[in-house]
Amino acid sequence: MKNRDGIVGTALARFIVEIGEKRWSVERTDAVDLSIEMDFAAAQPSFFGAPRAVSRTLEAGSFVGDVSSGGSCNCSSYTLTPHCNGTHTECVGHVTRERVSIRDIATEHFMPALLISVTPQAMEHTQETSTPPPQRGDRLITQEALQCGVGRHSLAGCTALIVRSLPNDRGKLSRNYGTGPTAPYFSAPAMQWIVAQGIRHLVVDLPSIDRDNDAGRLTAHRIFWGLPPDSTAVAAATHGHSTITEFAYMDDAVRDGLYLLNLQVAPFAADAAPSRPVIFPLCEVTEAATHE
Repeated sequence: MKNRDGIVGTALARFIVEIGEKRWSVERTDAVDLSIEMDFAAAQPSFFGAPRAVSRTLEAGSFVGDVSSGGSCNCSSYTLTPHCNGTHTECVGHVTRERVSIRDIATEHFMPALLISVTPQAMEHTQETSTPPPQRGDRLITQEALQCGVGRHSLAGCTALIVRSLPNDRGKLSRNYGTGPTAPYFSAPAMQWIVAQGIRHLVVDLPSIDRDNDAGRLTAHRIFWGLPPDSTAVAAATHGHSTITEFAYMDDAVRDGLYLLNLQVAPFAADAAPSRPVIFPLCEVTEAATHE
């Protein structure tokens, strides 16, 4: 029996999924969390000059939401900017007049995904570009780099692509992208290629798939959602049910290859929300194993 996510059998710690015409085994205990922990008391990643995410003890009348201060329970209020304070998933409402909710878009909870590693190229060393044109010192994730990253793997049957940028250091877990060099971003041809492969869900370890200061063009975002340049109308989006997850982190111990992606998104009625992309390695089930 197969449900809408392609799961054809379940067991306590193992289940089988169908991708294309192949069957794959998934071990639940092998799950890998790609989200960055939101620690309100420690260093956090940040982007675009946004203030850090903060936690404040709730005080209401005589109530204090802190057990260590004599309260009956811990209860805090949190202030954060999903787009800038950590792992988040966004939808086409990020760039449209209409207020589209990520809760209504992120309804595909399990999907086959390919994880690849790519080396961004200096703008001086590639003919690929974007709008506005890259500036000196910019590094681009190009179509060429993506195709090299896919290599011997295949995107056939995959609806999600997970991109790890190199070098891959743990500084990504707390880096302030508002200072220092501009973070790598996607070239226009790279994003056009991703869309052409049928990818509906993109996960990256970058703060944005576009340049931080790009005169408001958000070229890569618009290409991914199928929006014409400068358009802000949802009706114009030809891929409006696709999602982008930014600020993820893929540890070096996680190998490139095929995974089952479980995209968990907070049910915010907003264009973006904190999220937790979890992946499970896939092992092809042979005919012999099927009949054991």
